[in-house]
Amino acid sequence: MARNRTRPRWGRYIALALAAVFIGTGLWHTNKPLPPGLRVSSGLTTVAPESIQLFTDVTAHTNLAEPVFEQGIHAATLELIRDARDFLVLDYFLFNEQGGPKGKLRYEGGVRPVARELREALLSLRKAQPGLPILLLIDPINSYYQGTQPVEMSELTQAGVQIVVVNLDPLRDSNPVYSSPWRLLARWWLRTGVNGGWSNPLDGNGPELSLGSLLRLPNFKSDHRKLLLTGDGAGSLAGIISSGNPHDASSAHSNVALRLRGEALRPLLESELAIARFSGHVDTAVEVAAARASAGAPRSGVVTEVPADATRVGIVTEGAIRERLVDALADAGAGDSIDIAMFYLSDRRVIGALISAASRGAAIRVLLDPNKDAFGFEKSGLPNREVASELVAASGGAIKVRWFRTHGEQFHAKLAAIRGEKQLWLTLGSANFTRRNLGDYNLEANAIVTAPIGSPVDAQVMAWFETLWHNRPGGIEYTADTDLYADPSQGRYWLYRFMEATGLCTF
Repeated sequence: MARNRTRPRWGRYIALALAAVFIGTGLWHTNKPLPPGLRVSSGLTTVAPESIQLFTDVTAHTNLAEPVFEQGIHAATLELIRDARDFLVLDYFLFNEQGGPKGKLRYEGGVRPVARELREALLSLRKAQPGLPILLLIDPINSYYQGTQPVEMSELTQAGVQIVVVNLDPLRDSNPVYSSPWRLLARWWLRTGVNGGWSNPLDGNGPELSLGSLLRLPNFKSDHRKLLLTGDGAGSLAGIISSGNPHDASSAHSNVALRLRGEALRPLLESELAIARFSGHVDTAVEVAAARASAGAPRSGVVTEVPADATRVGIVTEGAIRERLVDALADAGAGDSIDIAMFYLSDRRVIGALISAASRGAAIRVLLDPNKDAFGFEKSGLPNREVASELVAASGGAIKVRWFRTHGEQFHAKLAAIRGEKQLWLTLGSANFTRRNLGDYNLEANAIVTAPIGSPVDAQVMAWFETLWHNRPGGIEYTADTDLYADPSQGRYWLYRFMEATGLCTF
């Protein structure tokens, strides 16, 4: 008679234990505490109306042979660098001369050498003011995730510029389906570096990469900020908060930026220094210079009566951008107008807030990139085409959508303007309105401005948006009607929803 034997279940237990480890790793790294200095949500500081100025880059195609480039952000950045006195802090996602996956790009009208021009401006500043503390923060993507400074930055380092490659590991994981096994199985033994035999997906003319460098890319996390901060030598801060990168392959993109002055920038400076510290930077020269520059500045926390017609500025970073934006949209209704200009729009809370505002009678216009161009490659149109169709359908046509006409470059702006009867509420900066950009995953930085209707900054934003929306002046086709790219496909809509929710995407 055969005896009953209990088969060992060790295999099942091991599988369950491994699954628990993977799930636990994903949950922890998706929700772990943020490093110090992030998720800034500052109060609003009263500033002089003339201390705020909008700068834009616009690439437009006309009935003429060559496109029109209206570029003001880079020139304003170089000017502020020349005027730096007490210290200089820069933070850029992309700061390099890489030409993209296909090598050197050839947009119609040409690619500007913006990275080289910015680097030369920093070297000139260093030569003119040898003792000026200069701190440059960059994302690891600039060195192809080697974990070292890019080779082209060596001249800056030799000149005494402090360069910090931001440590992304302490940030939360936006793509846990990939990042969990990467952390457990690859991160601890795969070396980063170049000449590793693997093709370079970031730069067609760049070096081959090691497998370790290549496998860092799908984590889809970044220091996505684009900003410059300095002291003006008169006890005041000055800065530019932008959507644009000093990146040659991006030099034809359309972007927006604000130049600001005053103590409203102080929380952003403190956040930048905190990022430098958790990335291993220990030199305190910038902190000392910044404290000395603000010795005569008014202290925060002093309560004074704010005039009804005051212009005020605040700083928001990471997830605080979404919180303040959704709150502002929730206050909009009949008689108010909302203008959105965005490279990526996919965050579900923002989309819901826009649809709700439309149901309350707010007039909403959304100007989007068609998501078809990416450094020489044609993209699928996700997520903007599906979101545009949803916004129009869910609002019964009340939300109006137009597309920026791109021809290889991108409409890379990130701006929201809400106008009431008497006041403008504005935010712009580095953040796309997506889960990754607004959900405490990337490092992001935006400014918030409130100002009277008809104020200088309101007039500047209105003139820029109206020009693009209505294709003014004649002969320049900035934008196209909704039907050109809108995609009502349910299959693609739910693909976008899956990608947005899981992080298995680049938006």
